[in-house]
Amino acid sequence: MNRYPFWKYLLILTVAVLGFLYAAPNLYAPDPAVQISGQSSTTSIGPAVLEQAEKALDQAGIEYFGGEVGDKNSVLLRLESIEEQLPAKRAIQEALGHSDYVVALNLASTTPEWLSNLGASPMKLGLDLAGGVHFLMEVDTNSIVKTNLEGYEADVKAKLRAADARYRSVDLVDDREIVARFRSEELRDLGMSTLRKEFPQLQLTEAGRGENLEIRATLTDQEIKQLEDYAVTQNLTTLRNRVNELGVAEPIVQRQGRNRIVVELPGVQDTAEAKRIIGKTANLEFRMEARPDALVTNKEYFEYRNERDRQMYGGAWLERKVIITGERVTDARVGYDESGFPQVNITLDSRGGEMMHRATWKNVGRRMGTLFIESRFTPETKIDAEGNEIVVQKRTDEKKIISLATVQSALGRQFRTTGLDSPADAQELALLLRAGALAAPMYFVEERVIGPSLGADNIEVGVTSVQIGLLAVVICMLLFYRAFGLAANIALAMNMVLLVAVMSILGATLTLPGIAGMVLTIGMAVDANVLIFSRIREELRNGMPPQSAITAGFDNAYSTIVDANITTLIVAVILYAIGSGPVQGFAVTLSIGILTSMFSAIMGTRALINLFYGGRRVQKLWI
Repeated sequence: MNRYPFWKYLLILTVAVLGFLYAAPNLYAPDPAVQISGQSSTTSIGPAVLEQAEKALDQAGIEYFGGEVGDKNSVLLRLESIEEQLPAKRAIQEALGHSDYVVALNLASTTPEWLSNLGASPMKLGLDLAGGVHFLMEVDTNSIVKTNLEGYEADVKAKLRAADARYRSVDLVDDREIVARFRSEELRDLGMSTLRKEFPQLQLTEAGRGENLEIRATLTDQEIKQLEDYAVTQNLTTLRNRVNELGVAEPIVQRQGRNRIVVELPGVQDTAEAKRIIGKTANLEFRMEARPDALVTNKEYFEYRNERDRQMYGGAWLERKVIITGERVTDARVGYDESGFPQVNITLDSRGGEMMHRATWKNVGRRMGTLFIESRFTPETKIDAEGNEIVVQKRTDEKKIISLATVQSALGRQFRTTGLDSPADAQELALLLRAGALAAPMYFVEERVIGPSLGADNIEVGVTSVQIGLLAVVICMLLFYRAFGLAANIALAMNMVLLVAVMSILGATLTLPGIAGMVLTIGMAVDANVLIFSRIREELRNGMPPQSAITAGFDNAYSTIVDANITTLIVAVILYAIGSGPVQGFAVTLSIGILTSMFSAIMGTRALINLFYGGRRVQKLWI
């Protein structure tokens, strides 16, 4: 009686060994470090940059070790202490003095290579424990208003021509209103009635005198608010997709106010890469090459993005009319052409495929250009109307040709774009297109890199609370249940190891509420053993033999334990589903703890009891 078959002991031993193995990386604290990356994936980071950084740290008297050039076109310098991270970052930034580089705080892993080769890695710590990156970004909603008015400008011209309301000019003024000029009252009246009928979403007013009569058209406040809401909502979705592409666990991406978005990346390792990908406003435009006899007003000149092509050809004239933009892209994957050069294989949505087909089947034999567009924001100091200095963000759009290829046949939903500088450049473009185009550009209003030292107190308090809770439970179990309490304590230790191991394997992020979930798990883990041991005592008081009492205690308490834990697990799942941030961190830890505690409290404890009492003639139980 009370003997486990050999395979059960083997299973428990295997689970325990794997638990210790995958929990072990958490014993190796990461080294504080400073990482240097490029603003663009094409920026070369090599030994020369490492040498500059090391020289800057030597001059600043900052101790470092383990300088290395990474495989992701970056440089990493490990520091002796956390307190030296910020001074080291400032020193390196001053030494490099170049906007092409991003210097960021980092945590360099110290996990032994043999553990890493097994896929073992430490838990990610949340923003409140190990720091991370906090971004406050503002959506440039003025740009989406301008873009929409540019579209209305062409439509206004077309509708006025169709109604025979001859106009002198139709222009977009100050990016906020469309001004149509007429020579007579009759023409202006005809234009006004036409525009009122065709564009109810525009607010129309009359102005001017003599032969310079005007109709001024602006978007209504309601239309502008709808456009702004759309831009912020679309950018929220795009940012979440980009964060998912980065593989950040439990990020926070949420709206703040009318046109701002908060992005928090807890436990992120590569902060430079995160800033570059999240903050980049990249898009594509496809345009036909302009004909030689095209009017200057109908074409634009763009340089090549590729250095080789720029030196050889300079640039090319493209039509102002855009066929499609990156917003129509549903998928983008990196590939290689027949010559081994990188390319991006693009898939469009049904509407985009239709537009591309209609534009290209009429232009077989002509060349189509692919424009790569980047929006950059630089702070600029200005004087406001009251004479105060204010900082405004100046937007600069950089449009360059990445490919100019002859259309061999009508294109559809799937095609490819070539002319990229490197595989890294192709990978970045594919990621940005796959994640979705931003509806409007964004710029960083606030950036905080929260170092691990800020969470050191939280970690200390959290660890102390776990230790006190664990010690109290261990002492109580030993006092109340003696030898059985010892078995429960060993199983409890195994439960904590399994909890940490599972969270590490799943890549879950541990936050301060997560530590609270761990403390709760400690109490709940022995709760099952308390039920079992109380039932054994009851059976002994009823005169049942010791071996039979052990069997009855474990078997009869099983259903009660399962019911109690299932109800708690349901609550944890609901918390995760409707909660966010800290609440989700608590729910994840609690859910995993419930599952591991059921294994350790039922199978683990019974295995230990069976090893000690099983198959023996027992007169009295130490319980």
